[in-house]
Amino acid sequence: MKKLSIIGGGPSALILAAEIDTTKYQVTLYDQKKSVGRKFLVAGEGGLNLTFNSPLDEFTSKYFPREFMEPIIKKFTNKDWINWLNNHDIPTFIGSSNRVFPAPGLKPIEVLNKIVEIVSANGVRFQLGTKWNGWNEDGSLCFEGLENVDSDITVFAMGGSSWTITGSDGKWVKAFEERGVVSNKFRAANCAFGVNWNKDFIKTHEGNPLKNIALNFNGNFSKGELVISKFGLEGNAIYALSQKIQEELLTEENAIIHLDLKPTITVNQIEDKLKNSKSSKITEILKKDIKLDRTSIALLKQFSNRESFLDMNFLAKAIKSLPITLTLAAELEEAISSLGGISLDEIDNNFQLKKIPNSYAIGEMLDWFGPTGGYLLNGSFSMGFALAKYFNELK
Repeated sequence: MKKLSIIGGGPSALILAAEIDTTKYQVTLYDQKKSVGRKFLVAGEGGLNLTFNSPLDEFTSKYFPREFMEPIIKKFTNKDWINWLNNHDIPTFIGSSNRVFPAPGLKPIEVLNKIVEIVSANGVRFQLGTKWNGWNEDGSLCFEGLENVDSDITVFAMGGSSWTITGSDGKWVKAFEERGVVSNKFRAANCAFGVNWNKDFIKTHEGNPLKNIALNFNGNFSKGELVISKFGLEGNAIYALSQKIQEELLTEENAIIHLDLKPTITVNQIEDKLKNSKSSKITEILKKDIKLDRTSIALLKQFSNRESFLDMNFLAKAIKSLPITLTLAAELEEAISSLGGISLDEIDNNFQLKKIPNSYAIGEMLDWFGPTGGYLLNGSFSMGFALAKYFNELK
């Protein structure tokens, strides 16, 4: 029986451990923390969004690079993940926004504990509270407080470099680079972006939400919500575009997004409402006829001068496409996830590192992007499931 070591205890590692055939492999899962799934629990603090219920083609379009992620997702789709959970006594429900959550009353820690029970029942041994320190000269795995481990197969699933308190600190990069594995610099993803707000505006509107809005960034669209912060803008609508925005900020000082405050109606419809209103004051028209809240109206005022604000044609276009300049991304430590990590050119189609035989890397260690809303989690689980399937089919 081959000895297989999994280093890391996040989503991709856990489902790999749950699905691998332990009649073929002797499996040990190592993690530097004293419990697994720490980032999984942090992600669940605002409601554990497990995946998104949408057609597969639409679902895979949210990932980058799509050509890398699509074949992986197809091996374990959003529907497959929902079925897996339900079949393992983790009931789910689909919210009004098509986001998928654990059934009401089922806490994130209960979901995690159930998955850990499944892993344990599969015969996987846990070795927790021990940090991986690289390889010795003979290629054995080195851990703090343990004797060196000789493993026939090693799967690395140590996460990216955001929320370091959970163990995803990216410090593993050095050991891999010493063995010639190329990694791309870590950058914030699913993060806030800075805006130079007017002082009076931010004093009044800090913390306020912008609901049911849409964003356009260079022809890339997203819908959802934003929150005004002292730093700038955060929320699922801008998180979904974070990879594209970060790419622009690599070469440009600023990035301009266009905010649609009323995505359900057209410019012409807004123009008609503005011109046919019985109110005489613009602010009253915007409140009563266009149904904009105080924060949205204040945004229009911040990004237009008085003459433009009083121009009905300009105002209608601004409501549908208000340009906002983003100055920088939030710090990596504050991001939900990270861009960067091991270059995808360094692995084969089965996640095996080309320069380190019998060694594999999955999850956020690799340089791919999935937005919040369940895509990031589903992508990680899909990698672990796909790798388990590959191992189980080996002869």
